Amino acid sequence: MKIAVYPGSFDPITNGHLDILKRSLKVFDEVILLLAVNPRKKSVFTVEERLHIMREATKDLPGVKVDFTDGLTVNYCRKAGAKAMIRGLRAVTDFEYEFQLSAANQFADDEVETVFFMSRNKTSFISSSTINELHEGGVDISDLVPPAVVEAYKAK
Repeated sequence: MKIAVYPGSFDPITNGHLDILKRSLKVFDEVILLLAVNPRKKSVFTVEERLHIMREATKDLPGVKVDFTDGLTVNYCRKAGAKAMIRGLRAVTDFEYEFQLSAANQFADDEVETVFFMSRNKTSFISSSTINELHEGGVDISDLVPPAVVEAYKAK
């Protein structure tokens, strides 16, 4: 079985994330959507809220598991038996950061490969930060995120 881990802060998960997840399911038998918790990063949604949103957004996608870690993602991959880590690239500006991250992960465990998926044009501008800013500004974000995110914002 080919297992991959798709890590992120998912604060919140977006339709861009889901597009990459769905495309990665064409390559891998199982994809673990991993909430990588960074305690130094300020989040809009709690860990529990994000996990709930992620589970709701992926409940109809066979082959997807949702989990979280507060440790190194590459260590999680090793424990989960995953040989690949999925990363999305939106623009050239993402490349430098992702290249450095991939090199660091390879140094930590050269058995885990990083697999990049390019964002589609219609989702290339979407980031969790942009979603939060648009929502705070009163913009309808329902076309950019799964319904569970809209509901979570209403509940806050």
